[in-house]
Amino acid sequence: MAFFKSILGKLKQGLAKTREVLSVGLRSLLLGRKLDEALINDLESKLIAADVGTKTTTRLVTQIRADFRSGTISTGDEVLAYLKDELKRLWPEEDRRLRIAGAGPTVILVTGVNGVGKTTSIAKMCSHLRHEGKSVLLGACDTFRAGAVRQLEIWSERLGVEVVKGQQGGDPAAVAFDACAAAKSRGVDVLILDTAGRLQTQDPLMRQLTKLRSVIAKQIPGGPHETLLVLDATTGQNALRQAEEFDRALRPADGGSTGLTGIFLTKLDGTAKGGIVIAIKDTTNVPVKFVGTGETPEDVQPFDPNSFVEALFAEDVPGA
Repeated sequence: MAFFKSILGKLKQGLAKTREVLSVGLRSLLLGRKLDEALINDLESKLIAADVGTKTTTRLVTQIRADFRSGTISTGDEVLAYLKDELKRLWPEEDRRLRIAGAGPTVILVTGVNGVGKTTSIAKMCSHLRHEGKSVLLGACDTFRAGAVRQLEIWSERLGVEVVKGQQGGDPAAVAFDACAAAKSRGVDVLILDTAGRLQTQDPLMRQLTKLRSVIAKQIPGGPHETLLVLDATTGQNALRQAEEFDRALRPADGGSTGLTGIFLTKLDGTAKGGIVIAIKDTTNVPVKFVGTGETPEDVQPFDPNSFVEALFAEDVPGA
């Protein structure tokens, strides 16, 4: 229970701006009011404004409207309780777990567009895994951006982990190969591979990710066990489009399982668009696995839907 309260408290702080737009707005709109068609239309506008997403909003509002017309619900208070329950049902429990290799190192491939906080997110994930008692090795596969390797090295020094790197401008697949070999020989639990930032529309760079996955799979059976996309929550619906495009680009040519296995959502504390968590899940079915709620390596939470929804709808504001 203490652990849940700790997570809930941090999420309440991180979701303060989103809660002001969504939860506070919904309470003001719904509580103490009789339900009618005009109120349902206002509710729809509120959900879309909070970046819950058109698909999710349409599904929720359609059911509310049907229940209202059938007489199942008649008050705004009932609608608020319904929304809270329905949002919790979006996520099956197994969705949010990191996939851990049965034997040998677990490989996590991290990708995303430029400027989303990818390297910082890797540092946060590394800190989280280290606190769980796992040994971690980093692979600097971003060989293009000036200073990218040094940035990763600075974090590795702070966190007490090693980095495998290559030459500036070299082949990222060669770095991935060396990092996989090092992870196996050193017996580490988790290998996290950083990659160059890229737009989802840059075909050559997207194909490079496919090559990296192939190299990893040949070195470590089952790898990469996770392919995580880092998204900036402050970009709202643009983050949703990135999730859709990266998933499509990384999906196997044979139409097999999803290309992306999870999402690390950053800057949740700096936006009123935290509802994008809901839109991403309902539109892409790619689970959010981690959320960043601050600047330090400790400001990361494994995504838990119950605590997320509770924090989103919390009435009280946590103290400092």
